[in-house]
Amino acid sequence: MSGIGGLYLILLAAVAGYLLIARVPSILHTPMMSGSNFIHGIVLAGAMLALGNAQGTIEQVIGFIAVTAGAANVVGGFVITDRMLALFNHKSMKRGSSSTAGGRHNPVGEDRRLPGAKNRPLSRSESVPVTRKGTDRSSGDNA
Repeated sequence: MSGIGGLYLILLAAVAGYLLIARVPSILHTPMMSGSNFIHGIVLAGAMLALGNAQGTIEQVIGFIAVTAGAANVVGGFVITDRMLALFNHKSMKRGSSSTAGGRHNPVGEDRRLPGAKNRPLSRSESVPVTRKGTDRSSGDNA
């Protein structure tokens, strides 16, 4: 393959990869990252095989660089996946309590506060006062 053909192939792969990843919904990015970690592991195994079969010094240096880059890629992929999964963890999950404690689901966490109360969390019986258009809470008149 000529140099122009190789450059064309790399450019085509980059554009196709960008177009495919840009169309993936955000909910699927975490499983996609886990799948790419698997592929990076295969690349790392191939680099180790190539390094093991290297004959000369130049081949050994290139193989060492390939193994180092592959290992960094695998570790980086797992770090990014861990950070993405941490976005889904809530405070209530970290404490070991269930998110449906007491029959009520609170997806934001256990810390429910009134807008004006800075340090006092809401109890189970309290609720945030809601005023609707045409309703005056202070006089009890629903006009």
